[in-house]
Amino acid sequence: MAEEGAATAAGVEMKLEFTPTWIVAAVCSLIVVISLVAERLLHRLGKVLKRKNQKPLFDALQKVKEAELMLLGFISLLLTVFQGVIQGICIPEGWSLHMLPCKKEERITKAHFQTAFSAGHFGGVGRRLLAGGGSGAAAHCLSKGKVPLLSLEAIHQLHIFIFVLAVTHVAFSALTMLLGGAKIRQWKQWEDSIQKEITGDGAAPKQVTHVNQFQFIRDRFNGIGADSVFTSWLHSFVKQFYGSVTKSDYTTMRLGFIMTHCQGNPKFNFHKYMIRTLEADFKKVVGISWYLWVFVFIFLLLNVNGWHTYFWISFIPLILLLAVGTKLEHIITQLAHEVAEKHSAIQGDLVVKPSDDHFWFRRPRIVLNLIHFILFQNAFEIAFFFWILTTFGFDSCIMDQISFIVPRLVIGVVIQLLCSYSTLPLYAIVTQMGSYFKKAIFDEHVQEGLMDWAQKVKRRKGNGLVRSSQGQDEPSRKIELQKLVQQTEFDLEEGRSATTSANVS
Repeated sequence: MAEEGAATAAGVEMKLEFTPTWIVAAVCSLIVVISLVAERLLHRLGKVLKRKNQKPLFDALQKVKEAELMLLGFISLLLTVFQGVIQGICIPEGWSLHMLPCKKEERITKAHFQTAFSAGHFGGVGRRLLAGGGSGAAAHCLSKGKVPLLSLEAIHQLHIFIFVLAVTHVAFSALTMLLGGAKIRQWKQWEDSIQKEITGDGAAPKQVTHVNQFQFIRDRFNGIGADSVFTSWLHSFVKQFYGSVTKSDYTTMRLGFIMTHCQGNPKFNFHKYMIRTLEADFKKVVGISWYLWVFVFIFLLLNVNGWHTYFWISFIPLILLLAVGTKLEHIITQLAHEVAEKHSAIQGDLVVKPSDDHFWFRRPRIVLNLIHFILFQNAFEIAFFFWILTTFGFDSCIMDQISFIVPRLVIGVVIQLLCSYSTLPLYAIVTQMGSYFKKAIFDEHVQEGLMDWAQKVKRRKGNGLVRSSQGQDEPSRKIELQKLVQQTEFDLEEGRSATTSANVS
């Protein structure tokens, strides 16, 4: 007993069978209570979103709970269960001397960074490992003149980093959507004023107007890039920093969308439609796709001392963000150019023609994927900084020099603000200028009704031929109905503005 007390006093951790039951019960109770409180808070938040008819945001919350939290829990479980197996993997000491985040001599002197293993410096770490669950594996490697692949402490720190990264990404994505959504909601006054100006039958008085008299043409075409492609792109680059979307831009693109996709409804609430599509896209942005995890692995691999990898990587999302903003602004300019080059005068309102041809590879979806990557990469930079700060301290060698830290933080703030107040609002309105609309054009109950109708017809078509009102078999009518069902399902998923000539009575 005296020897055990001395061992405990010397700092050796007690195993579970020698830990007082009240400590075990207290710690378990605290963990369970915190988990239940967090679960109930998320549940209450979901009820609030449902009560306010924010189904896309509710779906995003469900995705975080069911997918991201489950993934984090599974990663945590794997790291915990297999930490002994990981430590049991022995590698030659020389392998642990390559691609280090810190110089070898800084390992002890700099704030608590101890991830490398060597025979000469393993004693202190080894004693900690002998006190923990990985003592056998560490001793096994040392007896063979090798070192463990990863220490118990390093596994624990990596565990924390993955959690911090996921939480930071979700938080930053939500912040971006909140700030960007607030900017877009300021356009509601434009929508309200347009609705008031529309006459009762939806037809405004038509008069012939010279194309150069339209504010949209004056802002986007006259004297700016009319004769020079370079000047046009340069103007688009600068325009994203101030007044990225004006009232004339909103009015013209709104009318172009309505005349293309819902010509019979001039009072269509374009602003509400944009908000719904943005909320639906948030459900995709808040997740962490597999290819984003691949980038995490690459970034961790390249974090080698002297390379200043994270400093150079911080420019990637900034460059991509500027490229996306410039492209979106240039699409608006292209819409103006198309009208100005084809017409000298216009009867009635100026109408632009949406088309996928304006987007990269004719795929507007690429813009959302780029924004997703930009937000994740920026969250990675910020999460890595705070993880290093709280784990190793500001003076740690892995933190890098202050001349590299400050620009990274400044770039992160610039990306967050620019994406929230410029790029995201631009994305919300410009991506509506594609060839197809999105299924958010229908209210939620209409979407559900159409999908339910399509599913019912699909079930019925397998029970026999569809009969006409006279009771005669019509195989051709059945084929036509099947095509209509398939087209309806595809249109709802893809947002296609296609129409069908079938008329099902």
